[in-house]
Amino acid sequence: MGNAFFDLSSAHAEYGRCIDDDRLEQWPDFFTDECLYRVTTARDYREGLEASIMSAWSKGMLRDRVSALRQANIYERQAYRHVIGAPCAINEAGGHIRCESSFIVARIMRDGATDLFATGRYLDVFTRENGALKIAERVVVCDSHRIDTLLAIPL
Repeated sequence: MGNAFFDLSSAHAEYGRCIDDDRLEQWPDFFTDECLYRVTTARDYREGLEASIMSAWSKGMLRDRVSALRQANIYERQAYRHVIGAPCAINEAGGHIRCESSFIVARIMRDGATDLFATGRYLDVFTRENGALKIAERVVVCDSHRIDTLLAIPL
């Protein structure tokens, strides 16, 4: 588990850095071809509700999301800064690593205003592909049920 902890910590750091550096075209590469990416609220997750704020079931859908962000969607220019906690509750079985990590995301607007945008936890299932950890499932559980309509960039 020691190596898994280091690998997971590195994967989380690179994931946040990719989004924060606006390298969104590379973001889908953190996922397996068949994957789940879902953003929901703590209340909806706790109640077992399937509806999500954002969801995708494949790397292709993630690529489409990025393409839409770059070409079709209109939103105020913004950037994120992720602070991702150490992965915990690691369970390694059947080639999958399950973990949970807390996150805080600050949003920086074009005018320089910085707000606490989202807090929550990542509920992840990682798998290894050619030696590299890839996300097979990421459920982003936001602590608040009040989600800003500017949730354009992935968390």
